Amino acid sequence: MLAEQRGSFGTDISNVWIVVPAYNEADRIARTVTSLTSSFSNVIVVDDGSRDGTFDSICQLPVWALRHPINLGQGAALQTGIDFAMRHGAEIVVTFDADGQHDAQDIERLIEPISSARADVSLGSRFLGKEAVNMPASRKIILKLGVLFTRIFSQIQVTDTHNGLRAFSRSAASQIRITQNRMAHASEILDQIQYLGLRFEEVPVTVHYCEMVLEKGQQNSAAVKVAAQFLLGRIVR
Repeated sequence: MLAEQRGSFGTDISNVWIVVPAYNEADRIARTVTSLTSSFSNVIVVDDGSRDGTFDSICQLPVWALRHPINLGQGAALQTGIDFAMRHGAEIVVTFDADGQHDAQDIERLIEPISSARADVSLGSRFLGKEAVNMPASRKIILKLGVLFTRIFSQIQVTDTHNGLRAFSRSAASQIRITQNRMAHASEILDQIQYLGLRFEEVPVTVHYCEMVLEKGQQNSAAVKVAAQFLLGRIVR
């Protein structure tokens, strides 16, 4: 049985599981994971078929190390990690990007609406007062267009649509099913939150943009492709 651990917001964090999808992150996964394991005992890293030494790196860390034999996409890696956390009794599941753009210190604030039973899902937002450090103007424009797209097609009033830092209650995690294997999963999650009538809150979080994050991250030119994948998935589901 897990011992109860109380965070600075009074939340029992012993049943909080962190899911980190990783693809070719051998150079920085240790730094990202270390920022999490210093506070959370249950961290899952899903190596999504990396071609570098990511899996070897995570096997040296105090985490649950899972691996896809081939690259399936971030959405698929998240669902693999969420399924694993649920099988092991997670009460709250947090998703956290592997590239170091998120701040682990934001997690306790993120999960507070769920532990206080005000929300089923808590969504990180880089546009609610905290910093989006070094965010290029072109990226901000794309993200704002993404917000408009989501408000039109999913009818959900959010300020940030593609923030990988989010948290689900056990009930919400059991109801939401990610079928979009690649980057359209972020829009799909919001679409399902609205469709299922789940209560959500947005929480200000910091996102750090450095050269490596921008090189590895989703390119602005991919936005149209992601939107098309989301709409196609919506039609065929």
